[in-house]
Amino acid sequence: MKLLFLFIIAVLPVIILGYFIYKKDKNKEPLRLLTKLFLSGILSCLIVFLLGIIFPIFRINTIRFNYIQTFFYNLIYVALIEESLKWIMLYLVSYKSKEFDELYDMIVYAVFVSLGFAFFENLLYVIPEGIKVGILRGFLAIPGHVSDAIFMGHYLGLSKLYLNNKNYKYYKKNFILSLIIPILLHAVYDFLLSTNLDIYLTLFFIFVPILYVYSYRKVLKVSKEKIKINNKLT
Repeated sequence: MKLLFLFIIAVLPVIILGYFIYKKDKNKEPLRLLTKLFLSGILSCLIVFLLGIIFPIFRINTIRFNYIQTFFYNLIYVALIEESLKWIMLYLVSYKSKEFDELYDMIVYAVFVSLGFAFFENLLYVIPEGIKVGILRGFLAIPGHVSDAIFMGHYLGLSKLYLNNKNYKYYKKNFILSLIIPILLHAVYDFLLSTNLDIYLTLFFIFVPILYVYSYRKVLKVSKEKIKINNKLT
């Protein structure tokens, strides 16, 4: 019974956020594609998990690091690896999909990849560590992954829009930003949370609401605009 309860706590935030993003899509994406994206997110988390087992550098305790070392560790060995894997899965599964015909679609796709990642990661943390960790992650880690994905999907969607318009300058810019922005947001999130000074924890609880509000507004704005993507041109 306890195991079932922990499983529900681990999965519930994923379901709620996934439903919210899905509901905002006026022209619903096929469940087959969303399932594929979700499973690719699980695969990306599994790869990260295996890397942590194989390579000791992924398991370093940063408590002895100075703040610069801590930031760059989180940037390179956490944010860069995780967001790059999610980005690769997102690109391979959906960028050239015939279903990708609106700008908001790519936000939906990115979020479902991220939710797959967050789902598997949450099980790894919540099942062994308990209810408190599950509740904290439900309000912090899971929405954090989703917020990063919203930026990833938005910029990657814009890159396709500019590519179709043959504006190669902005295509390249947004293509690059679709990876760089989520990496930086993820790195700042982890850095502020992994330091021991109260000032950084205070900054964390300022940064997180701003990130959530901005992400929420972006979802509302893009989902209402219904900007079309001509997927037949690429």
